[in-house]
Amino acid sequence: MSIDINPRLLRYFLAVAEELHFGRAAMRLYVSQPSLSHQIRKLEEILGTPLFVRSSRSVQLTAAGRTLLKEAPTALAGLEQAVERTRLAGSGVATTIRLGYTPVANFGTFTVLLDALQEEHPDFTFDAREIFSAEIPERICAGDLDVGLALSPPPIDGVDGEILRRETVSALLSTRHRLAVAPKIPLAELRDETLQLFPRRLAPAYYDGIVAACQEAGFSPKICAFEDPSVNPMLARLASGREVGLAPASFAEHAGKASTGVTARDVVDPQIAADLSILWPTNDPSPAIASVLDTARRCAERHRWLRGVG
Repeated sequence: MSIDINPRLLRYFLAVAEELHFGRAAMRLYVSQPSLSHQIRKLEEILGTPLFVRSSRSVQLTAAGRTLLKEAPTALAGLEQAVERTRLAGSGVATTIRLGYTPVANFGTFTVLLDALQEEHPDFTFDAREIFSAEIPERICAGDLDVGLALSPPPIDGVDGEILRRETVSALLSTRHRLAVAPKIPLAELRDETLQLFPRRLAPAYYDGIVAACQEAGFSPKICAFEDPSVNPMLARLASGREVGLAPASFAEHAGKASTGVTARDVVDPQIAADLSILWPTNDPSPAIASVLDTARRCAERHRWLRGVG
């Protein structure tokens, strides 16, 4: 059986379901209360079941109403995506997105985001390039990239951004290290260790944040700036026990699993924040870029990437 439901009816339903008050929902929708009540009754007639239990004192969802409240947002989002794809296809805008991403996003963030982008935008082509964080804003400003994923990127005129993923920093160390058995490592415990980091020029704000956190913990860190950006040589040095790496938790977790001689441990007291931002051109992004940003925000919400540090 085919049921034809106007999307407006679902939006009206969601407003009442969220407010549980027809008057407040009507004000929120800028419609009259009698008109809203009529539209809800129409939806109930189409579905063949009551959605609300109404009384003079309260409005409550029925079992059917609770089910629709769970399903309606997904249905509306799918419709909006279909409309946006159709509009983009008809507008003739370029659908190749040049996306630059920092190497640390390659573990647990970029691949998840790319899967979501390809699922929601099958008509887009994504030209993905691995680039260090400090270079990404400049490349966007120069017109070489459309969107970027950068770790604590430096601000630059002509580029906008927002945090896509906020997480803590973890320690990567040899499984033979004295702290390898600790469930969590106070940062002060690393005062006598040599810390392995990328050179400051590749992610200045992230590097400076780690130095500041060490100073807050009561010591000035000894840092080995590892010039070779390849992951395997870094892990080999960590496995030997010569240094302790500090990296965003998602990167550290995947790197620890990838090497039999390295393990990851949470760093506390103080925790260090690692913010991965999504960047785009300031001057009115194209509809295609706006669609990519919408998908990225939904992806961040779905995976709870912004749950914070603390």
